[in-house]
Amino acid sequence: MFFALKGDNFNGNTFAQQALEKGASYCIIDDKAYEAERCILVNDVLQTLQQLATYHRNQLLIPIIALTGSNGKTTTKELINAVLSKKFKTTATVGNLNNHIGVPLTLLSMTDKTDIAIIEMGANHPKEIELLCNIAQPDYGLITNFGKAHLEGFGSVEGVIKAKSELYDYLKNHQKTIFVNENDDIQVKQTLHYENVYHFGLITSVDAMVELISSQPYVTIKYNDATIKSQLTGMYNFNNIAVAIGVGSYFKVDSDEIVSAIESYNPTNNRSQLIEKGSNSIIMDAYNANPTSMMAALENFKQLNKENKVLFLGDMFELGETAESEHQYIVNYLQENNLGNTFLIGKNFFKTTSNGSAIQKFETFDDLKHELQRHPIENKFMLIKGSRGMALERILELL
Repeated sequence: MFFALKGDNFNGNTFAQQALEKGASYCIIDDKAYEAERCILVNDVLQTLQQLATYHRNQLLIPIIALTGSNGKTTTKELINAVLSKKFKTTATVGNLNNHIGVPLTLLSMTDKTDIAIIEMGANHPKEIELLCNIAQPDYGLITNFGKAHLEGFGSVEGVIKAKSELYDYLKNHQKTIFVNENDDIQVKQTLHYENVYHFGLITSVDAMVELISSQPYVTIKYNDATIKSQLTGMYNFNNIAVAIGVGSYFKVDSDEIVSAIESYNPTNNRSQLIEKGSNSIIMDAYNANPTSMMAALENFKQLNKENKVLFLGDMFELGETAESEHQYIVNYLQENNLGNTFLIGKNFFKTTSNGSAIQKFETFDDLKHELQRHPIENKFMLIKGSRGMALERILELL
């Protein structure tokens, strides 16, 4: 079926006839001018898609795990999927189709062969998580963390906490189960008086105990009596892995299978990948960035025992009025902590104030490109980090 969705620059109704000619069984439209045979006229196509997804979800009655958070959602979702797939037939959000359109599409991809579903939920404004919960009606939920993301829409970190906690509110109001990372003080505080909470983390009283052994350069974790050697870089991935262990433990996946799932998970899509390119070694973490994830990446890079370090950092988007101060904060940190030669890319970083030759600023990617063509980089250990719109993975082509 073809759903004639509308966007800022298109009207799906205009493609209805073409969709039928190309093999669609029916078209769902909301403009009477395009009504024809095998076209179903509704008041609002998007709302109909969402309602159909909820109907389908209720027909199958599959347990659903929902997750949201400021950072690490997609990596955590993939790790949970890897663990649960050892025991169950799963359906999980593809890529980051985690919004008001992506969540319904994920729900509609479930079949009667699906045992359990993992649904990622993203938001950049209040009430969006509440909407997605009402569509997906999750039985279980978790929040990866609360950070400085989408401040333009949420207004403040307090706004982020309130908006992300809409998932907690839904689960509490429907007597569903919440997974809580005991290492995260905000999560613990937000769920202090909740029932049906499954705890994991470092504290001995938790339901599933996990402990960080090393993050040099890959994260190694102790879980019960087992040692798990992941292929993920960055200490910040400890919590992402801990979540997957906690969920796997709750659903009684064998410990050996949990270890196997996490050790065999290989990150893709420019998330915490360690890449060898010519004579250079690169931590590629360019899928997205906000002040919290940027600082986590820098702190991790600082602790890595490597020589000849180089950083490529791109602008952080959707920060609203805080954009100038947040980018300057990163630059100040870089000047106080000598992490290596740094290339800053983007209009926001270009406007910051810096001293010395260790930091070079480029207003556009093309400016950086010309610099690297004139002065190639060799035998370096690099970090590449920036918002999705910066597309800093293009740097690989220049090395």
